Amino acid sequence: MKKIFSLLCSLLGLFAFSQQIESFETILNDKISIRALEIDDHKVWYSGTDSKFGFVDLKDYKNQKQLILSEKKLQFRTLAQDKEFFYTINIESPAEFFKINKKDLEILNIYRDTLKTAFYDAFTFANEEVALALSDPDKNRNMKLAMIFPKTKQVYDFNETSVKNTDKNRFIKFNDGEAAFAASNTNIATYGTQVWVATGGKTSRIIKVDFASLESNVYTTPFIQGTSSQGIYSIDFYKDQFGIAVGGDYTKQEANENNIASTNDGGKTWQIQASGKNAGYTTCVKIKPDSKGKEIISVGDQHISYSSDFGKTWKKISDEKGFFVCKWIDQNTVVLAGKDRISVLKLKF
Repeated sequence: MKKIFSLLCSLLGLFAFSQQIESFETILNDKISIRALEIDDHKVWYSGTDSKFGFVDLKDYKNQKQLILSEKKLQFRTLAQDKEFFYTINIESPAEFFKINKKDLEILNIYRDTLKTAFYDAFTFANEEVALALSDPDKNRNMKLAMIFPKTKQVYDFNETSVKNTDKNRFIKFNDGEAAFAASNTNIATYGTQVWVATGGKTSRIIKVDFASLESNVYTTPFIQGTSSQGIYSIDFYKDQFGIAVGGDYTKQEANENNIASTNDGGKTWQIQASGKNAGYTTCVKIKPDSKGKEIISVGDQHISYSSDFGKTWKKISDEKGFFVCKWIDQNTVVLAGKDRISVLKLKF
């Protein structure tokens, strides 16, 4: 009976990871590091090092265009979009906020953050009216979550807004040695008016903010933490309850303990998954569209991995190296980018 049970478990495991790579094709080669992607008009858009911004047409890979956003060799690790424009912010101070028109690719510099501690880790639109950009904390360890209203050209900080409410509990402070990682533009996630921010370093936590009510909560996690290189690097949510977090330690990329966790209560509590049984350090995680959180892909410097059971177990599906960010194009296709390339992965189920 035990043998039959073991065989059944093995068969179920094979069935759970029945997806295979149908094709893997590199569509852009360039001297660039890319950590942020967007999909629009059948094109994959990217921002990267040396002030580079551009696209590759997913219908015709030869149709490509690249712009230089600044004469300065800025490093971009963020990219966001609304219906009319793309937006990106360089890391390091001063942080320049760029807006690129989708129709004519006109480049506008719309805001400049001169704070010496400015280092923008992620940038995303919560809806067509509000964008959110996360920076490392200021010198007083205050969280810097900028709310951007493109139509009115307003840019201000969540904490600055919170102070007006005279509620000290809403003034969020990072712990000493706590920050966020600009690894793949995915340490911030949104659903409705809810925003989740993942931190790392000496402390790895989840900060949940409602940008409509300005209410906030901070939740501890069992994630690996304690040094500047450890913690959560990427999060993704299905609606407002299920979420997945990945990361680890970029100085010990083979280490795979306490580097994946999931939540079923909107981020209040997190359960470690696949500790000691995954491919190690991971920079980006994305839930497959229409899978309700069940199917997930992730990438790290040394692997591409897949889960078909809400992140409880993982299978390394490729040893391809040097990818930092991934994004679903459709239910069978993923675009990946990182060191010197963009590639398209087609999965067969």
